[in-house]
Amino acid sequence: MASCSERFGDSVDRGVAGAFSHVGAYVGSNPKRTLALSILVTALCGIGFLNWTTENRPEELWVPQGTTAQVEETAYLSFFPRTARFNTMIVRPDSTEPNILDKTYLEQIMMMHKEIETRLSATDEIEYDFLDLCVRTGGTCASSVEGVCGCLISSILRQWNYDLATLQADASIIETVNSYGSRADLEAVLGNAVFDENDQIVSAEALSLSYFLADRSIIENGGDTDPINEAWEEEVFLNVIEDVAPKSFPSIEMDYLSSRSFNDEFGGAISGDLLFVQVSYFISFLFLGATLGKLKCGTGSRWTMALGALFMVVLSTGAGFGLSSGFGLFFGPVHSLLPFILLGIGVDDAFVIVNAFNRERKVKRSEENNAAIAKRSASALARAGASITVTSLTDLVAFAISSSSALPALSSFCGYAAICIFFLWFFAATFFSAAMVLDERRQRDNRRECLVCVSRKGEAEDEVFEEGLISKYFRNYHAPAILSKPGKVITILAFAGLLAFGIFGALNLTVEDSERNFLPQDSYIVDYVDAADKYFPDQGVALAFVFEGSSDIYASRQSLAELETRLEGKSTAPPYIAEPVSEEAYRNVMYGLSQYMVSEGTSQIGNVALGEDGWPTTESDFVLTVANYTSFSGPGSRYAQDVSFSEAGTQTIEAFKVESEYVKLLKTRRGEQIDDAEKLIDAMDSTRDMVNEWDDLPSVFPYSDKFLSIEGFKIIRQELFLNVGLAIIAVGIIVFFTVASLVTAIVITLNVAFCIIEILGFMWAIGIVIDSVSVINIVLAVGLSVDYSAHVGHCFMVKGGTDKNRRALESLADIGAAVLSGATSTFLAVVVLLFSSSYVFSVLSKQFALTVVLGVLHGLVLLPVVLSILGPKPFSSAEDPELEDKKDTASIDNIQGEEASSEESSKQEEEMEA
Repeated sequence: MASCSERFGDSVDRGVAGAFSHVGAYVGSNPKRTLALSILVTALCGIGFLNWTTENRPEELWVPQGTTAQVEETAYLSFFPRTARFNTMIVRPDSTEPNILDKTYLEQIMMMHKEIETRLSATDEIEYDFLDLCVRTGGTCASSVEGVCGCLISSILRQWNYDLATLQADASIIETVNSYGSRADLEAVLGNAVFDENDQIVSAEALSLSYFLADRSIIENGGDTDPINEAWEEEVFLNVIEDVAPKSFPSIEMDYLSSRSFNDEFGGAISGDLLFVQVSYFISFLFLGATLGKLKCGTGSRWTMALGALFMVVLSTGAGFGLSSGFGLFFGPVHSLLPFILLGIGVDDAFVIVNAFNRERKVKRSEENNAAIAKRSASALARAGASITVTSLTDLVAFAISSSSALPALSSFCGYAAICIFFLWFFAATFFSAAMVLDERRQRDNRRECLVCVSRKGEAEDEVFEEGLISKYFRNYHAPAILSKPGKVITILAFAGLLAFGIFGALNLTVEDSERNFLPQDSYIVDYVDAADKYFPDQGVALAFVFEGSSDIYASRQSLAELETRLEGKSTAPPYIAEPVSEEAYRNVMYGLSQYMVSEGTSQIGNVALGEDGWPTTESDFVLTVANYTSFSGPGSRYAQDVSFSEAGTQTIEAFKVESEYVKLLKTRRGEQIDDAEKLIDAMDSTRDMVNEWDDLPSVFPYSDKFLSIEGFKIIRQELFLNVGLAIIAVGIIVFFTVASLVTAIVITLNVAFCIIEILGFMWAIGIVIDSVSVINIVLAVGLSVDYSAHVGHCFMVKGGTDKNRRALESLADIGAAVLSGATSTFLAVVVLLFSSSYVFSVLSKQFALTVVLGVLHGLVLLPVVLSILGPKPFSSAEDPELEDKKDTASIDNIQGEEASSEESSKQEEEMEA
């Protein structure tokens, strides 16, 4: 008597097969109508493009929403809105014994600066120079506030007021340089500076030159755009460095960075590598055409179906993108990978459906009329429907679970993927199957591919379906080898070793800051980052402490002026804050004001009375003094951007900030210097803990641009294992309800879990870290791994008999070719992307390759061996392969007998007439 589980399995099998049989019958009888309805569905979903939105801002893509860093950023920007765009260069001599402070080099740098200062850019037919666009500060030069000295520029050139004649007239360059500030101040603008025993500078290998433009950005199409400044950066700053300087100033070399650089370089890398995606589609077409049917065009060839499979992916992409947009999901940069991913999943279903159509053809094509082909369509979809359903549903759920991610880019991407995969399943059962029916009619009628109205001359090759070479390989070589006793032992031991390696690698997999990797290795930004590491190794991440409340600030004025005492000695352990020994590493308007009032009084900044403590005696006088001191024309103009006054005027101070920085937190990984993500997390958390202990000071919070990324570091490892774990559990449940066998579901789920662990292990081995890109690809790996195992597991359940080895063999002979062909087409497309310079495509291709290779090995080697040992009984509807062979032989013999009898009767009639 059948168990409850077996009865449940039989019911599910009959229900799914019956449903797909009805679909197949309709499609087989109405193929043209089905094609039209499929295109109509895509067009209707395309209405969603009216709600199309894009998002390119990193803080809206890769930062967990609702984090402390976002709250801090919102508060910070309410006081100190972004007001500047950053354009910088590191200049060095081209000689082998460099000293950038040689007067000859400084003169060339000054002349290059003059080119940048005076050249014009144009936007909407309006011309702009640097003075029109710069951030105004009221004076950044040694002895002038006029002209360019009223703009924010950071460089040693300020000692000569950015004037070539003043520099040429200077007879003591080194003395002038030493008057710039302290040793720490000089080290901030001079690379690898050398000092004597009195901390007087002797030489330097490089200098930095930075220009700040007033921000004019607006949000447009999900991204920040600043056309006026972007035009100046391209037409002036980048043009002078890339085109003018090499010819006019050959004795100096520059590494440079502009605010527009990242978008230019990253976007160019993605756009350039889209060619690889096109090539991968072409390779997939060639492979599909060569393996779905015969290579040579004629009866048995299926080049048209290869195009049909690709068009099925296009329809799924269009419908999925349209519906996703209609649901309000944004389209981000990484979403451009979806057409390629859908190709890898879609061709797998195409191979399974074609395999089912082939195996359900028991007679010659000439014996089939349209009704017979429709009947074969019904039986083929009944055979393949459950298989493509289990793989599509598991893929869909794996992505649907990850669509709840706290990372917006991952959430939106997975939402898009889940919807697109639904349409892949829908169009595979409808559009592609309808195209198969029409192609079968074409082959029966001996018509040409594409030119279907033109018949071929001569008779068509007309024969009963026979297994292909790949199926024969699985039947005669592969299955007997792994299902033998020695084969089973070797297989289990080999995969046990793989699993052990995977566990070791997965435990050593780390979260890293991979921001640099997104840039092509030949990008000038990479050269700039390398130069910054070489010449300015001590410059770290910027950090600000924001104090709020005018009355509280006044009450704590002296403690705030002495804030450096609370930051000293914190550079070697968390929070890793740089020692406050220079204005570049520590800038505090309260300290600057207190020192100024001690030496100069208040006659130039409001002339208010000072109390015994050296500060204004009332809050209103204090606010007035700070406002005058930090005005663009005041002695503390360098602090102009550090104080936020109330909008009603200067009656109150809303907030002020103390600028500091972290020490450079780097580590060496595989011979490369990268940011130490774990130390950055410790630095951020410890900084917050530290300011929470400042109970005697006004309300304060820390802020750094890097905090948004660091919040992502904190959550992304958790996201990886949580999403993968939930996806695998969901896969197990879905496989149980679709394969309808508890034992088979457990075996498939464990098989997939082991495969994912091994992928993580190999990721560690080849240097892929946990980041936003690899997390997306691991979620994808769950879906693809299920595909390779679920097809084999379901096929095992529909193979009858009591001999598990024979059932495993027949499963491989039946579905193995389709699984291997689908995997091979995906792998061939991936091979193209291995040559990509884009980090996104490069990581995708490597993880795809790992997924395909390990997924196929688990699905076509380990799983059949385990099922041959632990596999459950087949469905009650399954036929014993031996009985099925006899039935097919008898059917063919009957057909041949009828044909022979018909020929004999014709001969007798001819003899009687004679």
